[in-house]
Amino acid sequence: MAHYAKLGANNKVISVEVVADKDCQNADGIEDEEVGRQFLERIHSWPLWKKTSYNTVGGQHSAGGTPLRGNYAGIGMSYDEDNDIFISKKPYASWTLNVAEARWQSPIGDAPEISEDEKETHKYEWNESTGAWDKVTK
Repeated sequence: MAHYAKLGANNKVISVEVVADKDCQNADGIEDEEVGRQFLERIHSWPLWKKTSYNTVGGQHSAGGTPLRGNYAGIGMSYDEDNDIFISKKPYASWTLNVAEARWQSPIGDAPEISEDEKETHKYEWNESTGAWDKVTK
């Protein structure tokens, strides 16, 4: 089975469809993204489809294979055509795109780790006005 993201305005993912292997194979029986895209275009009368991998998250393939387009596409995500990756909405103006990991990062890096004894009661939240991670009560 193959998965394809249906793209709307501004390359926003509006649905994800599953396509049977037989409907993605070329005349030689080899899976071909374009064949799958054409199949979906025929049955949905919609031209904008990009293949996505259920096993790809953060630029890594969970089974050790080749990652495809940074992340498995989800509704509300966007397809970044320049970098050929699916990304979530940018959470803060100061954050930048880490293309290799297909995710947004704060200007000072990831949030600090919460100690084991505080994991149930606290978390870190980004404070855009101070440019820092604030520890807050859950």
